[in-house]
Amino acid sequence: MRNVMIVVLMCIASVLAPAQAPSSQWQKGTISAVTNHQAGSGEVSSSSVQYDVTVQVANTNYVVLYTPPNGANTVEYSRGVDVLVQVGTDALTFNNKVSGRTTVVPILHKEVLPTSSEPDLSRVSGEYYSLKLQHLSEALNLSEEQQRQIKPILEQETAAVGEFWGSPVISRKDRLSRWEKTVQASDKKLKPFLSADQLQKLQDLRKEQKEKLKKMSEQEKQKTAG
Repeated sequence: MRNVMIVVLMCIASVLAPAQAPSSQWQKGTISAVTNHQAGSGEVSSSSVQYDVTVQVANTNYVVLYTPPNGANTVEYSRGVDVLVQVGTDALTFNNKVSGRTTVVPILHKEVLPTSSEPDLSRVSGEYYSLKLQHLSEALNLSEEQQRQIKPILEQETAAVGEFWGSPVISRKDRLSRWEKTVQASDKKLKPFLSADQLQKLQDLRKEQKEKLKKMSEQEKQKTAG
């Protein structure tokens, strides 16, 4: 996954996220839909009001069957609310931060969301920064002192890219163009902290990335033409 994200964030290609696996760790989920549950064929109808609640965790939507206590209907107004959940094989566990209690609900079905053709830097900006720092550190064999020196430069780059990448009024072509210019500006700031050998490696790395971008662009054109 780390190598995939490096290509994604360094070349602005696509986010390739794995399907959500069962986890014993608490994770953030967001309630995206709430509808009255309709009993299917062969399903025993409940005397209590039940709801199909859709919870998005990472790149997976889980539709769970929720039976509110005492017939309460507050769940109907919970769309957009963030919750803490544990993902099980066939159930989700909710953590109520107010009461400290947990609620286990069965998973009716789940859907892995399609991967985006472009990364959402508003969500992965932290990964952009950390992975780029790690990638450059490994590719250029940076010392700890050099890593410390370039951190502010990468932080500025991450902030600059985040400002325009998520804009709906800027075309993908223009976003890529701005991204390349932003990276070039960062590279100029990196030069004083790099040796001649490291600088050459950086230039080789940029050529390789440019070729990848060109290849990806050609592949997209072929798909569109087809």
